[in-house]
Amino acid sequence: MQIQFATARPDADHVLVLPATASDDAALKDLPGVVKALEKQRFEGKRGKSATAWIGDDGQRLLVVGVGEGEGLDLETLGATIPAQLATSGETHAVLDLSSMDIHADAAARAALGAVNRAWNFDHRTKKKDEEKVTLETLTIVGAPHEAKELWEERYQPLSKGIALTRELVTEPANIIYPESFVERVKSHAEGTGLVVEALDEKEMEKLGMGALLGVAQGSVRKPRLLVMKWMGGEGDDVPLLLVGKGVTFDTGGISIKPAAGMESMKWDMGGAGAVSGAMLALAAREAKANVVGICGLVENMPDGNAQRPGDVVTSMSGQTIEVINTDAEGRLVLCDALTWGQKEFSPKTVLDLATLTGAMVISLGHEQAGFFTNSDDLAEDLIKASKKSGDKLWRQPLGEAYDRLIDSPIADMKNVGPREAGSITAAQFLQRFIEDGVDWAHLDIAGMAWSDKAKPTIDKGATGFGVRVLDMYVQRELED
Repeated sequence: MQIQFATARPDADHVLVLPATASDDAALKDLPGVVKALEKQRFEGKRGKSATAWIGDDGQRLLVVGVGEGEGLDLETLGATIPAQLATSGETHAVLDLSSMDIHADAAARAALGAVNRAWNFDHRTKKKDEEKVTLETLTIVGAPHEAKELWEERYQPLSKGIALTRELVTEPANIIYPESFVERVKSHAEGTGLVVEALDEKEMEKLGMGALLGVAQGSVRKPRLLVMKWMGGEGDDVPLLLVGKGVTFDTGGISIKPAAGMESMKWDMGGAGAVSGAMLALAAREAKANVVGICGLVENMPDGNAQRPGDVVTSMSGQTIEVINTDAEGRLVLCDALTWGQKEFSPKTVLDLATLTGAMVISLGHEQAGFFTNSDDLAEDLIKASKKSGDKLWRQPLGEAYDRLIDSPIADMKNVGPREAGSITAAQFLQRFIEDGVDWAHLDIAGMAWSDKAKPTIDKGATGFGVRVLDMYVQRELED
């Protein structure tokens, strides 16, 4: 969707969009007939609710959208409601008139962000019915503070591009996005941004001793990759923030194979890598004044005759040995080697990893927020603040020695799963064993958030892009402001 800012409504044909609150219909004061039409539709100005009327001699479509009021005022949802209601309406141009509202430039720019995020769609259908075809192409925002255009172009449009990349990667099926093509897709999106994109192949990882990651990959004909993205926009000698993503481009469970029903959804088991890639693109596109490195362990987990077996013992890059009890607990095996390599290569003070790691997290928190674990109270506080500001909701989970003992193995340094209870916690305890002394670390388990089976106010159903916004906001708050 193309976004434009203007000082007055254009003369060209368009659908007019007006905001309304529950207590103030200032935008509609000159349209008494419309007010009556809205009353018949039981429209009360509640956030995200909308109603339609027609005005003028030529029957111009009018969309009235509720924005809430007071602290609940939400222009991002307002923007998202426009494509949600009009994308396939036959209209090609919507004009959002904010002249009746006293708003900050940031709020107006967020309306554009909401519209672009909600309008995003991606599929491989070659035939669609006319009523399924997207017609809405342009949104013009009128009456916004003049700084809104600059904010959109320099801050929120780059963020929208990062979110779009994440959603694209997560949406694509595994025959199109696999480790090698994942790298190439990121490279193509990064062109012209200054983001440095590199990758290690399986031979290089074998020399480094990444037995845990390579063990997961050995059952697939798709070769693994370690994707490395570098953005050095801060001071030259600043130690970079390290972001690490789980990138299992398809997860059958391996020999510990998953049930057939629903297995097609495991194309999005690379949601953590998708989020890290999207965040890195967003940071580069907006020229963030920070040094950040993103690393993604990319593998496919398949039940081939050469696949890893339950009971195998592998040696990680850290030198620690792991008894593989369940080959479907593969994400932590991928992450542990990526975490080790990143720490040795870049000596970060802070590491954040993201992964669609455990079904247990979905049981705990559903699809409303992601759980996170950390060894630092200060980092926890910073992430929660970034979460609230960005809209990517996080909830802290516990760690502890009693949980850590649950992954001790009688024949190796650890096993890759604990008992059925506390499954998300024992997975985090496993990862913590690969964090070096003095490093602040947080693990974000986004298993319930990378994909949505139903549409939400600001996104359609499907890939959500979760994680990009909270990482971007964390960088802004902690490394730039």
